[in-house]
Amino acid sequence: MTEFKNSAVKAMVVMRKAFRTIDAKVSESYKEDDLTPTQFGVLDVLYAKGAMKIGELIDSMLATSGNMTVVIKNMEKKGWITRVTCPTDKRSYVVDLTENGRAAIKHALPAHIAKVEETFSVLTEEEQEQLIQLLKKFKNL
Repeated sequence: MTEFKNSAVKAMVVMRKAFRTIDAKVSESYKEDDLTPTQFGVLDVLYAKGAMKIGELIDSMLATSGNMTVVIKNMEKKGWITRVTCPTDKRSYVVDLTENGRAAIKHALPAHIAKVEETFSVLTEEEQEQLIQLLKKFKNL
């Protein structure tokens, strides 16, 4: 393995590896509900924030619009969300949870939260707070 002399590069590599590990561990929780990570994210955002335009949803999730179109259509077919033309902007669509979608996220969320807590239990509460503060420094780049 290459030895990193540049601590910024090393920090990025370590952070990416940690994120992949965390993501894989946490995603186990919603795979049991036959949800993809993006589907879970859509349900989670709509559950927390309510109906919104697809563009706003994409911004909230940091997803690409190409992928989101497919995800939205599949979730509509499964009866989890509705998509209607925006009343104030006919070029946009507004998506919202159906009762089935609300039930799906309500079922998936407790296991997801438990898995996140289990995954982050490698850090003390104080270390978790320190991590939050450190990562917030990247917010305005």
